[in-house]
Amino acid sequence: MVPHLITALTGPINELEQRVLDSMPAIERWFRLEWMEHTPPFYSSVDIRNAGFKLAPVDTNLFPGGWNNLTPAMLPLAVQAAMAAIEKICPEARNLLLIPENHTRNTFYLSNLAQLRRIFHMAGLNVRIGSISPDIKKATTIELPNGESVLLEPVIRTKRRIGLKDFDPCTILLNNDLSAGVPGILEDLHEQYLLPPLHAGWCTRRKSQHFRSYEEVSKRFGKLLGIDPWLINPMFAQCGEVNFAQGTGMECLTTNVDALLTKVRRKYKEYGIKEKPFVVVKADNGTYGMGIMTVRDAKELEALNRKSRNKMSVIKDGQEVSEVIIQEGVLTNERMNDAVAEPVVYMMDRYVVGGFYRVHAERGIDENLNAPGASFVPLAFDESTQLPQPGVKPGASAPNRFYMYGVVGRLAMLAASYELEATDPQAEVYE
Repeated sequence: MVPHLITALTGPINELEQRVLDSMPAIERWFRLEWMEHTPPFYSSVDIRNAGFKLAPVDTNLFPGGWNNLTPAMLPLAVQAAMAAIEKICPEARNLLLIPENHTRNTFYLSNLAQLRRIFHMAGLNVRIGSISPDIKKATTIELPNGESVLLEPVIRTKRRIGLKDFDPCTILLNNDLSAGVPGILEDLHEQYLLPPLHAGWCTRRKSQHFRSYEEVSKRFGKLLGIDPWLINPMFAQCGEVNFAQGTGMECLTTNVDALLTKVRRKYKEYGIKEKPFVVVKADNGTYGMGIMTVRDAKELEALNRKSRNKMSVIKDGQEVSEVIIQEGVLTNERMNDAVAEPVVYMMDRYVVGGFYRVHAERGIDENLNAPGASFVPLAFDESTQLPQPGVKPGASAPNRFYMYGVVGRLAMLAASYELEATDPQAEVYE
């Protein structure tokens, strides 16, 4: 049963949906040619916002958790995609070592590990979970609420490889976003495939770099479809020297917020949109919905109180924020039982494998939903995102809407592959 989505089913999104469906063969061919030139990230998830007049990705995660939110119906797709991904990298792979985040007592996160273990086990691999946390000194079993359990084992480093006691993997899958930096134990590995690569971690990665790549992708895709790329691209700016705790570097922030709001106003006027524009200020290397604020007027920044400044100054693993991205805010016009919702699309290799809605009853349409109190509704993607129903009028068919989300998710994934190529430390070696 697909929940009825109370979505803005009128306006330009319908035109965009129609354009996407009409161009489906051209779109799929375009992606096919791109993947001949570029390597997709091993796995990814993309947060998408549908404003009714605009549909855009607002965040792309290269170490996605939340696999436990995918329904059993989605698992066959995920298993097939996992097979394709592994076959490309190491066809003779037998053992896969999964390395989780260090804060491993969170049962939702552990259920995500159990789901990943299940997917790769079904794809034909022996999977074990190896922790690099200093707290895990011996094999530790943690029971999950659904009756499953997860066994965490301490990772052992030998001269040039890592593994577990009696377990030598050829493939290592990171589900740890390296916010606190690259641990030495993962460096200089010999003949082991580390997925995603170390430079995909937040110690190297910047959202501004990602959205620069996405801007390039959206322009080329806009040309293919004959649409204004703004309809699928959130404009952004960046500030590199901000210290919220001390209140320094705020002029750069204020100027950029003001300039971006002016640009968005201009676009709203062009399209006759009556909504009030806003921007979202985020840590440029942030994650977990930390270090984020919504700004509707640059003057609000002058009035930031100490509590708001402190909240912005530190993100996951106690990392201080000095670089921020200022992103055009995209409203969400989707609701689930009167609560504000946004779709999250999950991909492995170059395939969309499923997704769910992030729902937050206490947040507004212009606020970050990745916050305590959010819940996840996987049902909406029960029907395959791969099989739209051409000929059904725009806005009337859930699979069509989800196909469109899958297209935008894949555009963000393609941008991530551009981004990883640009930041690859090995790249200079071959030039």
